[in-house]
Amino acid sequence: MSDTPTPRATRMDAADRRELVLAAATRAFARGGYAGTSTDAVAKEAGVSQPYVVRMFGTKVELFCLVFQRAIDGIMAAFDNVLAGGPLDHTDDQTWAKLAGAYADLVADRDLLLVMMHGFGAGAVPEIGRRAREGMGAIYTQIRSGTGCSQDQAREFIAHGMLLNVLLSMQAPEHPDDSVALHEMTMCAFGTTLVPADPD
Repeated sequence: MSDTPTPRATRMDAADRRELVLAAATRAFARGGYAGTSTDAVAKEAGVSQPYVVRMFGTKVELFCLVFQRAIDGIMAAFDNVLAGGPLDHTDDQTWAKLAGAYADLVADRDLLLVMMHGFGAGAVPEIGRRAREGMGAIYTQIRSGTGCSQDQAREFIAHGMLLNVLLSMQAPEHPDDSVALHEMTMCAFGTTLVPADPD
């Protein structure tokens, strides 16, 4: 018999396991929203036990708030990458094109945007509502301070981003034949940045 030890399977460390569950939670919440997703559903998505999810993250609302905050942080990080190359001139269309392009790049990650939409929709849950209000306020402040733009300019920019989210949440890009008018608006809103996804 050989004395060579049998190699052991590499075990995932705590940080990797945490990331695996958070990624699974993001997918699950993106599909079902806060109300329609249980910690058991998250556990099944991650391939772990439900008690493990609860032990790692606590209650469902705590887990959702964490996933939701990651979505907000991802958006702010994308904007930070543009703003770090400043100074930006809020009177220059190129400034807004760069910021819009950074946001549009996130369109490929439908889960991130859908989690954000579900978070806003679950605003009646105190913990989620507070996180949503703080997140939107932080994005508004980031745009205002980073570009020196007016209140109206920041509002219009954010409003356009919310329109993209709504169109994605109703899967408007994937169903152009349902409404000619909506398809026209969708193409106008996304322009050349549209990243189609397969409908569920």
